[in-house]
Amino acid sequence: MAFNLIFAFCKNDIMKKDIKAPVAEKQLTKLEKHGDIREDNYFWMRLTDEQKNAEVKDNQTQKVYDYLNAENDFYDKMTVETNDFQEQLFQEMKGRIKEDDESVPYKSNGYFYITRYEKGQQYPIFSRKKESLEAKEEIMFNVNDEAKGHEYFQLGGLSISPNNKLTTFAVDTVSRRQYIIQVKNLESGEIYSDKIENTTGGSVWANDNKTLFYTKKDPVTLRSSQIYKHILGTDTKDDVLVFEEEDETFGTFVTKTKSKKYLVIGSYNTVSSEYQVLEADKPNGNFKVIHPRERNLEYDIAHYEDHFYIKTNKDGATNFKLMKTPEKKTSKENWVDVIPHREDTLFEDFSIFKEYLVLEERNEGLNKIRIKRWDNTLDYYLPFEEETYSADVYSNPEFDTNVIRYSYNSMTTPSSIIDFNMKDQSKNIKKEQEVLGGRFDKKNYVSKRIWVTTRDGEKVVVSIVHHIDTKIDENTPVLQYAYGSYGYTIPDGFSTTRLSLLDRGFVYALAHIRGSQYLGREWYEDGKMLKKKNTFTDFIDCSKYLIDNGYTSPKHLYAMGGSAGGLLMGAIVNMNPELYNGIIAAVPFVDVISTMLDDSIPLTTGEYDEWGNPNDKEYYDYIKSYSPYDQVVAKEYPNMLITTGLHDSQVQYWEPAKWVAKLREVKTDSNMLFLHTNMEAGHGGASGRFDALKELAEEYTFFLMLEEKLEK
Repeated sequence: MAFNLIFAFCKNDIMKKDIKAPVAEKQLTKLEKHGDIREDNYFWMRLTDEQKNAEVKDNQTQKVYDYLNAENDFYDKMTVETNDFQEQLFQEMKGRIKEDDESVPYKSNGYFYITRYEKGQQYPIFSRKKESLEAKEEIMFNVNDEAKGHEYFQLGGLSISPNNKLTTFAVDTVSRRQYIIQVKNLESGEIYSDKIENTTGGSVWANDNKTLFYTKKDPVTLRSSQIYKHILGTDTKDDVLVFEEEDETFGTFVTKTKSKKYLVIGSYNTVSSEYQVLEADKPNGNFKVIHPRERNLEYDIAHYEDHFYIKTNKDGATNFKLMKTPEKKTSKENWVDVIPHREDTLFEDFSIFKEYLVLEERNEGLNKIRIKRWDNTLDYYLPFEEETYSADVYSNPEFDTNVIRYSYNSMTTPSSIIDFNMKDQSKNIKKEQEVLGGRFDKKNYVSKRIWVTTRDGEKVVVSIVHHIDTKIDENTPVLQYAYGSYGYTIPDGFSTTRLSLLDRGFVYALAHIRGSQYLGREWYEDGKMLKKKNTFTDFIDCSKYLIDNGYTSPKHLYAMGGSAGGLLMGAIVNMNPELYNGIIAAVPFVDVISTMLDDSIPLTTGEYDEWGNPNDKEYYDYIKSYSPYDQVVAKEYPNMLITTGLHDSQVQYWEPAKWVAKLREVKTDSNMLFLHTNMEAGHGGASGRFDALKELAEEYTFFLMLEEKLEK
């Protein structure tokens, strides 16, 4: 492998010995719970939003900023020789992207909607055309213009009024996912004075074209807790509180059924849900509960004709089933089965059309799309032939149609958007992802699934992709990736950016560990709460399998994960650091016990059914036993790059900052340890498409740099 970095390494290695890593000040804070005392030398790094946003920084704030900037400066100096290569990698990734790209238009209520990008521009343009794709384009928003003057900018929450004349839009310029909702007249271009702050960004129109329902966040915890009603043109101070979610473990949202008949308020936590509905023609009426919340009863609803259709785990349906109930009799004793529960198939989602029911399922880890006529004259699955692929029902707002739109891609096949005629079973590929640069040929890459037997006898799937010319042996660099929380299954999908690793001899290995729902709902249940450690041991057992079966060796094995996947990284480097040469932990959730004990931190109370509530001693002891920050001890750790965002509302920046400070204090090796903080962004990183590529180029360079050092 030739990365053009060797000369710079040789030249600068001696000079780097004079560059000292930052040493964070130690201020002992003793934290007591259940008679147990934890000593935290870096608790002082936590700042409030008020401190961060103050024009004049107090002493503590300045000290935190100085530390984060010192870590950034250390990272920059220690990796300065890779700058040219980072730029090369960025240009390479950018060069594969069709810059002047646009989405496949979708039709809704008489208009075709399009999202497109122009060459050299960071942000999208949202537009529409009336009735025909040949009609004149109406630009609703050019986000490149809106984003000028902002380091971070997100525009979303577009909701078109029933008469097509107005749209809501929502803006976040801080990256804490606190959006300001406004309204734009699409005919005149006027932006109305209505300005609704501290929302989730989403909003729904009643059928009168003047009444809006939206969700407010708690200003401290950021929990989605209140549904308000706003009348266009009135002062937002007069908005009516329609519903308040008083249970601090629940969040709430508002939406509308595809039939457009009902406004819907949903309440949810990890194990329970509840829905209320109101006819959209009667926005001043009262919402009616479909069925009151019950612990461990989950359900989602859709409306069709005179029934509500319900995806639920009722009656012990662990993998969920589909039921229905009359509009006027919605309590659960009236629910009847439509698609029964199946032990071997996870029922993930469904879409309703006038003549068809479309089911999204997962069997043995693979996506299935099932088409079923309401009159039962047809019932079949779409055929998919590859072993590692992802297929999802796409945007289908139209109700009276025979055509369903879905997306398909695999680890070797770029994404396609396909229109499938459910009646005659013909398909029309509307768009295939273009991979520019002239070098990509899918025949040059191979993928497969391997089944790894874990220490407790379960079988974990690892999806693997690599270049056909890559020699697989103990010297092969392997990047192992996983998430493993919240039941989220990472799809076996295509990535143009990943080609930069595959073309340089890396194998990419995606481990479908417990905590996801890859093998059904029980796969998730076995990776949460008091079974959370299965997530970590599954990943480690997959790593050992790759080493023992000649795919790689500890000198060439790398791992990466973000957010809850960053927790995974923190756990594995405490448990088996000797297995890995390098780790990237992005926005990592690593101070688990302190965060879960602080109900003022965003998301904490809603997470109790994922991690457990440490106010209960059993959960306190269990969480502490794996919490990466609490389990750091004096030993050798792999090379590590840890990233965060100052304004992150999901995982506060001080978790990775404290973790790095503690690692620096006690680790016994001389391996690289970097903390890189984006001082302008939050959980999702940079907002512009090219800025995000630059961040990824930095991360890939870290792994390639480590491989280059081995070859030096």
